[in-house]
Amino acid sequence: MQINPSKTLFIMTLMSGTLISISSNSWLGAWIGLEINLLSFIPMMSSSKNTMATEASLKYFMIQALASTMLLFAVILMHLSSDMTMFISNKLFPMLISSTLLLKMGAAPFHFWFPGVMEGLNWMNCLILMTWQKIAPLMLFSYITKINLFSSIIIITSVIIGSIGGLNQTSMRKILAYSSINHLGWMIAAMMSGDNLWMIYFLIYSFLTTTLVFMFNSFKIFHINQSFLILNKNVLIKFSMFLSLLSLGGLPPFLGFLPKWLVIQNMTEMNQLFIMIIMVVMTLITLYYYLRITYSAFLLSYTEMKWSFKNNYNNQMSTIVMILTSISSLGLIISSILFNTL
Repeated sequence: MQINPSKTLFIMTLMSGTLISISSNSWLGAWIGLEINLLSFIPMMSSSKNTMATEASLKYFMIQALASTMLLFAVILMHLSSDMTMFISNKLFPMLISSTLLLKMGAAPFHFWFPGVMEGLNWMNCLILMTWQKIAPLMLFSYITKINLFSSIIIITSVIIGSIGGLNQTSMRKILAYSSINHLGWMIAAMMSGDNLWMIYFLIYSFLTTTLVFMFNSFKIFHINQSFLILNKNVLIKFSMFLSLLSLGGLPPFLGFLPKWLVIQNMTEMNQLFIMIIMVVMTLITLYYYLRITYSAFLLSYTEMKWSFKNNYNNQMSTIVMILTSISSLGLIISSILFNTL
């Protein structure tokens, strides 16, 4: 693979922008980090060969610029209003700053841009958008979030929209986008218990998403029907792909269930039973559309064209896929054994 020096530079500044944000001790420093992160990601998204990528990068820039402007406005107003507490309620600023951060990460009800932007990007940019680009807004959001009506509404809307939105989709990128919105609801719920829990959830979610995106990118799968028509010659790889999908959905024998289990336990201990029940029921809908893809791919017999028999994978990739899938499949069992032995 050809190494592009400009892309390497943008990746380094992208990472440094996130690190500046999460290590900053002031809101202005956090805003600067978010801006560096945004301006590094835009050139990576846009492509002269693909007009959809250019459109997606423009959409992303407009939304992120709006969120950054609102964040800066809220921070400046917060500093100015230290002498005007009679006029402006103190509850307004955490809510305003939270809204801008939720808009940046694509959580419901500020999710309107996220599936559309995902649809225009290639898989590697989708991976960055679903994982790395969420670190800084989530970390900043965890500083100011509390168990109140606002956070409860965000959790409920995220899990509902993330579940129902993915039901009628045929694009794998949009399905993963709505899945990401659903997982954001769970991560915000995990924040109510403390920082450690949402970080564990985010790490496991990132690992599972990376595994899936790596496979989709290798086989150039962008729609559901492509996963039916290819990989019939290598059933093991196909089986690995759908095991990872079910793990991302949170089916109990797999690693994806572990963070959900921890969140459910903590929500029960905090007596947040109503929110927890909605989250679990909506996750079942998410699992339904993953199972629907899996059932169709395995149980129905599809014809293949002769020209599609060409193997576009190699032994090295097969080994990596099997290692990642085995971690995903056996992770919960290994974690349970370690917990009981220690």
